[in-house]
Amino acid sequence: MATTVVRKRLEILADAPLVGKIVAELRASGIQGWSVLHVTAGGGRQGEWQDDELTGATAKQIVLAITSAEKAAAAAAALGPLLDSYGMILAIGDVEVVRGERF
Repeated sequence: MATTVVRKRLEILADAPLVGKIVAELRASGIQGWSVLHVTAGGGRQGEWQDDELTGATAKQIVLAITSAEKAAAAAAALGPLLDSYGMILAIGDVEVVRGERF
C-alpha cells in the first residue's frame, strides 16, 4: 500500500455568489488547490431546498480543499466571521492522502 500522510479537508457549503470570496480567503491563507462542487438539493434547520436552475436564486456550492493543519486554521479564522452572516457551513476533518507534499 502507498504511504499516506494526514492533512486537513475543508468543505465549505455556501451560496454560489460567495464562492469567489471564499476562494480569495483560501488563497490568502496559502491554499492554492481547491475544487467547487455544485449542490442540487439539501435540507437543514430552515427546511428543504432545491436548486432553481432557471434563476439560480437558491444555488449552493461546496468549496473543497485539502491542506496542512496550519493553512486550514488560517482559513477557518478568515472564514469564521462570514459563517453566521451568510449562513455558510465549514467542516474540517482529518484525511489521509498519498503524495502529501502536494498539500
